[in-house]
Amino acid sequence: MSNETEHTTIRRVTWRIVPFICLLYVLNILDRANVGFARLAMQDDLGLSQAAFDLGYGMFYVGYILFEVPSNLLMRRFGARVWIARIMITWGLVSAATMFASDVWTFYALRTLLGIAEAGFFPGIILYLSDWFPDRQRAKTTAFFMLAIGLSNVLGNPVSGWIMDHFDGVNGLHGWQWLFVLEGLPTSLVGLAVLFYLQDSPRDARWLSDDQRTWLVNHLAEEDRARRQQHGPDRWQAMVQPRVWWLIAIYFTVAVGTNASGAYFPTLLKERFQQASNFQIGLLTALPHLCSIALMSLVGISSDRTGERRWHLTGAAILASAGWTLVAWGPSPVVALIGLCLAQAGMMSMLPVFWTLPGSFLSGVAAAGGIALINSVANIGGFFGASILGQLGLWSMAGILLFGGLVAAFVLQNWNTGRSSAPEVCDE
Repeated sequence: MSNETEHTTIRRVTWRIVPFICLLYVLNILDRANVGFARLAMQDDLGLSQAAFDLGYGMFYVGYILFEVPSNLLMRRFGARVWIARIMITWGLVSAATMFASDVWTFYALRTLLGIAEAGFFPGIILYLSDWFPDRQRAKTTAFFMLAIGLSNVLGNPVSGWIMDHFDGVNGLHGWQWLFVLEGLPTSLVGLAVLFYLQDSPRDARWLSDDQRTWLVNHLAEEDRARRQQHGPDRWQAMVQPRVWWLIAIYFTVAVGTNASGAYFPTLLKERFQQASNFQIGLLTALPHLCSIALMSLVGISSDRTGERRWHLTGAAILASAGWTLVAWGPSPVVALIGLCLAQAGMMSMLPVFWTLPGSFLSGVAAAGGIALINSVANIGGFFGASILGQLGLWSMAGILLFGGLVAAFVLQNWNTGRSSAPEVCDE
């Protein structure tokens, strides 16, 4: 089958799937992280200490970690379309219900429920992409999907600031209460649209021509056969092999950094730009995420074109560490802002390269469980991220990301992380 068929197939799949799941992830990040912006007023309104609020921010990961692997395995059973819709509808409702937080315990309970509702979304999407895209397109595709992290903050932070400034006191509600309602309920509505828009696998894609569908199904099947021959059969035991736990160690450092940044970026900027309004802080907070969009795209494309993973991942981690160092040193607000830009761009650029690695040696049920296991266990770092920054300071972030880069450089030294060796499949 011609290269033209391959090109048109991947292009059509990309334009059909990636923008939509990017929208889903924008809503995901917005509903997960808006509590970091809400804390500008919510912490005082509920009478919470910094440590108590940090713990509440991390309580999200209690439910998230416990239900991550079961959720991903259930997606294999019920299908991506139904399960992703279920996740979005429930997490949107719980996020909106955070408006009812009235003390430390209701805050903790709602954050835990949000983690339970959302568990399985991110690894489910990573698994879903592996069902639609060949190995050599995966880092680039993952990068485009994960642009949603930057987009949600570029668009969401100014909107969040505007809501808090202009809705405070409307109908007797605080601005942060309106924030959760206005950003949570739309997620549930989009979740309903998932049922009508997504398909579970390429075999169900009637929007592909017969030739395109045949090429994609056969090519992905051949890659899967090659992967099983090289790394063993599709068994759940594959999830506990050492490679999985090395990846957990690397991703743990990313989870600490990214979740600490989500909890503290607005606060860090408010401390340095004290005269700024919430809306202006939202605009400043958007800048690091705008930088991450540009660099993440470049790193993902470069990694796919060269087939190189180790130094792309290590270099991004070192850049993130350097950024946190600038923030910690920060002789001026502008230098600190530059540091936040470098830190966020580095951390985000690690992700598209990192998430190509599990699929390079896991398949089938092992891939479903392994990806969820990596995401859930490593996100223990997310539970502690805000508290680590709050208690140990900014230098701890620089050290943790540097450690992640060194682990990546060491572990991937003799690891075949390049493109799949699966041959092209032609339908004669």
